[in-house]
Amino acid sequence: MNAFTIKDLENLTGIKAHTIRIWEQRYSFLKPRRTDTNIRYYSNEELKKILNIALLNKYGYKISHIDRMSEPEINDKIISLSNSLAQHEKIINDLIQSMVDMEMESFEDCLTDYIRQRGIEKAISQIIFPFLERIGVLWMTGHIIPAQEHLVSNIIRQKILVGIDTVTTHLRAEKTLILFLPEGEFHELGLLFVYYMLKSRGIRVVYLGANVPLDDVQQVIGYKKPDFLYTHLTSVSHAFNFDRFIAQSLKKFDTTPLIISGKLALSYEKKIPPQIIFKRSLQEVTEFIATIH
Repeated sequence: MNAFTIKDLENLTGIKAHTIRIWEQRYSFLKPRRTDTNIRYYSNEELKKILNIALLNKYGYKISHIDRMSEPEINDKIISLSNSLAQHEKIINDLIQSMVDMEMESFEDCLTDYIRQRGIEKAISQIIFPFLERIGVLWMTGHIIPAQEHLVSNIIRQKILVGIDTVTTHLRAEKTLILFLPEGEFHELGLLFVYYMLKSRGIRVVYLGANVPLDDVQQVIGYKKPDFLYTHLTSVSHAFNFDRFIAQSLKKFDTTPLIISGKLALSYEKKIPPQIIFKRSLQEVTEFIATIH
């Protein structure tokens, strides 16, 4: 069983920790345990419960009303939500619940159904990417067990690879991008999504994959003469130094622009050299790809 902190619940639900504490005091639906040092922690069941409660609360139900509902009533109310964004959030919640319970068949069935109905690109942008953003903090803090991360990552990876392999387009662009993850970065789902988006728009891609030394990237640049380099930083090793990575990239990649997206780009606050371009959201990534001709 996982043990989630109140900060985990805040990241997964969007409900502030202060509000969660107030709910605990006033209502009966959350009963956290405490460590020997008196720190709250929450079980799988409590996580699933607050995901559902937060969803109903966000779409118009008062907490005092939800507190009087039985679990079947809560589930019925969630199913009845007609707002499309609410339905997307419900699917993401279902994926999180399947992940923490290690119900991988349910996890894959949920994704497969959505892809069948809406296509891989919408599945990635509306379901997979938001799901990864919500659980990414848990991966970095170790609050889900490695087996859960590996199982989930492999299923999503397979779906994106099928999308990449089967994509067809009449579009053609003259630009070439080299995609890579630096040494110590093995989370390639975000980079694979970028690969799919580029290929679906007819842009040439040289995909180097994860954990690539910068010297290797430099050699490929010499052969392929790309217009851009692209990396997506999610959760690198503790030995990774972002400032050193930027400095070495500037030295080795000469004048080739380097695009950086992902959680590390989102949190970086220092001055960025002109050759380095940060994309801090999915919208910025898609807007950048739309400008490539």
